[in-house]
Amino acid sequence: MNRNQRRAVWSWACYDWANSAYATTVMAGFFPVFFKQYWAAGLSASQSTFWLGLSNAGAGLLIALLAPVLGAMADQGGLKKRMLLSFTALGVLMTAALLLIGGGHWLLAILIYAFGAIGFSGANVFYDALIVDVAEHEKLDRVSSLGYAAGYIGGGLLFAVNVVMTLHPDWFMLADKAAAVRWSFITVALWWALFTLPLASFVHEQGEAESVHWLQAARRGFGQFVGTFHHLRGQKQIWLFLLAYFLYIDGVNTVARMAVDYGLALGFDSSVLMTALLMTQFIAFPSALALGWIGERWSARGTILASLAVYSGVCIWSAGMQHAADFYWLAAAIGLVMGGVQALSRSMYARMIPKGQAAEFFGFFNMLGKFAAVMGPALMGVASMLSGSARTSILVIVVLFVAGGFMLYRVDEAA
Repeated sequence: MNRNQRRAVWSWACYDWANSAYATTVMAGFFPVFFKQYWAAGLSASQSTFWLGLSNAGAGLLIALLAPVLGAMADQGGLKKRMLLSFTALGVLMTAALLLIGGGHWLLAILIYAFGAIGFSGANVFYDALIVDVAEHEKLDRVSSLGYAAGYIGGGLLFAVNVVMTLHPDWFMLADKAAAVRWSFITVALWWALFTLPLASFVHEQGEAESVHWLQAARRGFGQFVGTFHHLRGQKQIWLFLLAYFLYIDGVNTVARMAVDYGLALGFDSSVLMTALLMTQFIAFPSALALGWIGERWSARGTILASLAVYSGVCIWSAGMQHAADFYWLAAAIGLVMGGVQALSRSMYARMIPKGQAAEFFGFFNMLGKFAAVMGPALMGVASMLSGSARTSILVIVVLFVAGGFMLYRVDEAA
């Protein structure tokens, strides 16, 4: 790569460093706990869980439905970067606004959170699509892995600071733990905005000089979306990949989103769960880079399949764990493969799609990714109710990894 290409790649990856703070501190870490204990303290545990789940599902569903059309708009108008920055601005503002919400105002908190999640998920549609504008075809695996690795270390670093803020609020001149959590949302907003600047300055999408008005892009984009949907019906290998991805990424997302809840159901202390979450972030950083290197030299598909086997083993093992040490070992195992599965799936798909339609095709990719956190939690819920045991519920996730791996094995990238 020449100097400008390297700068573009690092600037693109820096956005993963930026927005992963939201995914780690807000989505996975503090918001679910703080919502139950502070904003929704007057609601029962089942009621607060219902409203939190509804907001996540609603935001995800909206972006899932809009993603392909938004992607088609961006392809038509050279709008990928501008739309990414617009959604990022929404996410940053909504995250900062969480500071202003007082105790007991659970409905306002959940609405602000939902709009922040829309900003986060919407921006990711265009971030993923920009990979084809910064990476050469043969470097997609490595560049995609670099993005995820940057995200894990960036999100993990800020989350570590935020955890220290809650443990020692006096060190930061804050009144108590609740104030520390609320101000942590401000640190996420500032982190997200600051580290978006390199992408805004140094990443340039191909064909940007032919940009058109966004209304015209919307009309053309919707027509292109309809046409591509019909065109996709003849792309057997892409459909097969998307089906495989939908199944196994549902398992990956379910493990990520339900791990804390599962640990609490087994009686583990919240400090154990937060420590395990930090472990996963920092282990995933070098592991994502390593698996990207392996995928580039061996096979992206083979590396994903091996990672899915590890995920299956984790689920089986977790059904019988008894001690905090077991949870830490499981967190380490997930950290070893989580980034590789996500990064290599993105790069493998990028190699398969037609040139010039990256945002639109990644709209479909992200649509499935947003829907792919519905089936796993539902299966876990049903299994838990029927068996009366949380331990049994985790085993059903293995079905998603096995089915997704089987479909992926049948994908022919060269076809």
